Amino acid sequence: MNQAKGYEKRWIGLIFLGFSVLIIALDNTVLNLALPSIAKDLGASASELQWIVDGYILVFAALLLTMGSISDRFGRKKTLQVGMIFFALCSLAAALSTSTNMLITTRALMGIGGAVILPSTLSILTATFRDPKERAQAIALWAGTFALGAGIGPLLGGWLMEHFHWSSVFFINLPVVAIAMIGGRFFIMESRDENPRSVDFIGALLSVTGLFAFVYGIIEAGADGWTAANVLYAFGAAVVLLAAFGWWEWHTPNPMLPMRFFKNMSFTGASLALTLVMFAMFGVMFSMSQYFQSVQGYTPLQSGVRLLPMAVVAAVAAAMSARLALAIGTKLTVALGILVAGGGLFYMSQVAEADTTYGVIAVGMCIAALGMGATMSPATNSIMGSLPVNKAGVGSAMNDTTRQVGGALGVAVLGTILNSTYLTKVDTLNNGTLGLPEQAFEAIRNGIQSAHMVAKTIPDPAVAQAIIDTTNKAFTSGMVDATIVAGAIMVVASLVTLAILPAKIRPPQNDV
Repeated sequence: MNQAKGYEKRWIGLIFLGFSVLIIALDNTVLNLALPSIAKDLGASASELQWIVDGYILVFAALLLTMGSISDRFGRKKTLQVGMIFFALCSLAAALSTSTNMLITTRALMGIGGAVILPSTLSILTATFRDPKERAQAIALWAGTFALGAGIGPLLGGWLMEHFHWSSVFFINLPVVAIAMIGGRFFIMESRDENPRSVDFIGALLSVTGLFAFVYGIIEAGADGWTAANVLYAFGAAVVLLAAFGWWEWHTPNPMLPMRFFKNMSFTGASLALTLVMFAMFGVMFSMSQYFQSVQGYTPLQSGVRLLPMAVVAAVAAAMSARLALAIGTKLTVALGILVAGGGLFYMSQVAEADTTYGVIAVGMCIAALGMGATMSPATNSIMGSLPVNKAGVGSAMNDTTRQVGGALGVAVLGTILNSTYLTKVDTLNNGTLGLPEQAFEAIRNGIQSAHMVAKTIPDPAVAQAIIDTTNKAFTSGMVDATIVAGAIMVVASLVTLAILPAKIRPPQNDV
């Protein structure tokens, strides 16, 4: 597309960039409502459910920096369209999965497509909207679209689970890809780095393996204990690989993540803020979707409806946050948003019980969403505004990496806290008074979905109800513990943001 025409149609192009973002946002959340159905159909354990989520996120996060560099080199629009085709094919494969291992594998492959798509959208946006005020508003709409997609995901996932097989949550990606590709073909302009660096394959390999080992250790620690041999080996490998990654990035002439970017606190502070916000958001959403379905007994659609207000509030807050940042500065907007999110999480931790009414929980969800939404757009704009436009792909990839790494660690760490508490509480069922066979008790320890399935097979109604009551309370206790940790992290993150993030975005001093 002619550059002048591309600029004239930039706001129309932003709509189709929004559809491209929507693909990723939907995939991050629509799956949550299908987890209980997947657990029943494929016999997935709690740990395997985490890997279905984290396998995608890990590959996604680990490849983002490399894919951002590739889009800068070969053309951001071209890279975006290739990524969407690959994502659609892998979504089809995931929908046709017949085992847990197959689904985990296809989800990981989808992560490759996602890693191509997401940084391309933001780098195209940054290269197209050169005026700082226009760029800030465009990024606010980009962030708002992402947040809204995250809210539509549970609602759409719930409706699909109400009427179709769980595979439909992957089939739904296909029409969204088609719309994004057709519109993008005509309204998105091409851009690239005229002086690109070669791709850092060694850095990519070290980051992929290091992150995988790290999160594997965290997830398995929840089931096997922190001192289990496989957990210790995983953490040891992660330390070596990630240390090697850091050393390599400092010394290679063509790093995938130039370390000098971190000298600009507009880049570093905002990256840290996004990582911690996504840590809390992904971790809490992972438990909330299961809480509504498995503990409170709502259908998938009813659960999706109850999660929607959280995403709508986050989307509106993200879209409006550019004006707030212009009025009070990036530092205060981001720090205040994180603090509000932490307050919402602490409120939820105090009121959540197995039988808490929805309205009481919804207040905390919306407060947390308000803070998270207000944080995303100004933090993203801080990252992109601190780097030269010709490195928009790397900047976009860093922004997306912080989101995905934070999300992966949130699901892993908070999921592990939840699972550890759950296991401790349900062990009380194995005291001999209920007469449960060992096989049934192991199924109960496998997760709350398995526990409810066991309860249905128990002929004695009193014993069945005891299993349900105990496991519901155990899951809720684990969710509360995880939410307290997430809230505490938000408070610390707010204070750190006040300390290191500049009040106004510091532009790049030279073309790095």
